[in-house]
Amino acid sequence: MNARSLIAEFVGTFLLVFLAVGTAIFGIAALVGIDGQGPGSGVVGVALAFGLVLLGIAYAFGPISGAHVNPAVTLAMLVGRRMPAGQAIGYWIVQFLGAVAAGGLLKLFVSSFGVTDYTGALGTNSYDNGAINLAGAFVLEVILTAAFVLVILLVTEKIAAPGFAGVAIGLTLTLVHLVGIPLTGTSVNPARSLGPALFEGGTAMQQVWLFILAPLVGAVVAVAIWRATRTEQEEEREIVAGDER
Repeated sequence: MNARSLIAEFVGTFLLVFLAVGTAIFGIAALVGIDGQGPGSGVVGVALAFGLVLLGIAYAFGPISGAHVNPAVTLAMLVGRRMPAGQAIGYWIVQFLGAVAAGGLLKLFVSSFGVTDYTGALGTNSYDNGAINLAGAFVLEVILTAAFVLVILLVTEKIAAPGFAGVAIGLTLTLVHLVGIPLTGTSVNPARSLGPALFEGGTAMQQVWLFILAPLVGAVVAVAIWRATRTEQEEEREIVAGDER
C-alpha cells in the first residue's frame, strides 16, 4: 500500500458520491429547459450517472489503486485473498472519508448555495418508505451488491478480456441502480450511504445501518459464488499470490 493508492481511493470515492448522488439531488425531479417544462434526470439519468462516473474512475484510478471506491468491493478483495488486510483497512478509511467529504459538500450546496434538493433527503437511502419494507430492502441490497461485486471479481481476473473491465463494471452499476432506485435509492456501497446520511441526519441516520451491513453481506455472497465458479488451478494460483502479498 502506498500514498498514491490511498489518495486515488479518496478522490475516486469523493467523485462517485458527489457527481452521482449529486445528479439525484440537483435534478432527479427538476424541471429543465428554456420553458422550464422539460423532465429532470429521472431514475434512468441517475442510474447512468453512477455507471458513467464509475466507468471514468475505473480507467483513471484503476491502474493506481484498483478503483474500489466501495468498502464492499474492498471486503470482497480481502475475503477473496486478492489484497492484504492492512491495505484493506487503509482503503476503508479513505473511502469513508471521501464519501463524508462529498456528503458535506452536497449539504453545503443545498443549505448555503441556494440549490434545491430534489430528493428531499440529500440522496440518502431508505426503507419502510412506502415502496419496500426493512426485510425487502435488506434482501434487495444483498442481491444487488452480490451481482455487482461478482461482476467485478470475474472481469478483473487475469483470464478476463483485457481492457473491458471498466465498461462491464460501469454498466452493471447502472443496471443495479435502475432496479434499486425506485425501492431503496440503491446503496450497494456503504460509503456512498454513510456520507450523505451523516449530514441529513434523522431517519437517514437511523436506517443507514442496513445500507452498510447489507452490501457487506452481499460482497461475501459474491466471493462465495466467485469461488464456486473457479477451477482448482485458479484457486491455487490465487492462494500463492495471496501468500506472496
